Amino acid sequence: MNWGSASEFFAMGGYGLYVWGSFGVTAAALLIEAVLVRKRFADTRRTLRRELAADRNDQYEP
Repeated sequence: MNWGSASEFFAMGGYGLYVWGSFGVTAAALLIEAVLVRKRFADTRRTLRRELAADRNDQYEP
């Protein structure tokens, strides 16, 4: 398709709200997923460190 101006491009032949809204929702979902994965990874590392420390303390008790 050929657009005569930037406003025609963003209007997408009347479907601009749907098209750009879809891009926005997808970008938001990807961003939220990345943040949640990072949080889960940090939580898992924290849990494993606690378990490792507890195991080390258990080994040295008589």
